Amino acid sequence: MASGAILLILYVFKPVHIIVLNFYNPKITSLMKYRIKEEKKRERVLKIKQEWVPLSRISSNLVKAVIISEDSKFWEHNGFDIEGIKYAIKVNLKERRFVRGGSTISQQVAKNLFLNPKKSIFRKIYEAVLTLEIEAFLSKKRILEIYLNIVEWGDGIFGAEEASLHYFKKHADSLTDEEALRLAAVLPNPRRYSPVKNSYFLERRLQKLRKEFYRNMQ
Repeated sequence: MASGAILLILYVFKPVHIIVLNFYNPKITSLMKYRIKEEKKRERVLKIKQEWVPLSRISSNLVKAVIISEDSKFWEHNGFDIEGIKYAIKVNLKERRFVRGGSTISQQVAKNLFLNPKKSIFRKIYEAVLTLEIEAFLSKKRILEIYLNIVEWGDGIFGAEEASLHYFKKHADSLTDEEALRLAAVLPNPRRYSPVKNSYFLERRLQKLRKEFYRNMQ
């Protein structure tokens, strides 16, 4: 009943800034602006590199790897993975520090497009509202397409096409399964880890992702 009431409110008060995303590809996001300001404070200039491509021009290997890595229940949930959030809280309490997030792809689209990385209770509330709106007015495929075109993959590198060109010298629709897995593996911290430079973090993530990736192919 409560969820139905929320959807009714969203339908009556249609958020134009979300609806336009059905036919408008955002050129710059709040996260991009935030990164530019960060570098400006350090008296550096950050050049944003991004090339928008439709979902049909992104390798199915990458689509699959990213969903496994970031949001395994993407096609099923309504914007929030409750079990994922519970698990993240459990892991963080055990480690006594923030080591795992529980954000879905829809939540990450909301954060990257409209918010900055600074954490506060008010930002989390606004993020939740934006996520509900995104799920209500955009199709799952469109949400995924937006995410894969705006997600950060390194300093100034945004989107699957630019990441593919930068790291593997090829277009996003030509990525092999191993290249896709490597790109997906570094998404938790793409500015610290590179998909083409071996590290303990990368190898550990790859081992886990490969297992899930190839299990789904059987």
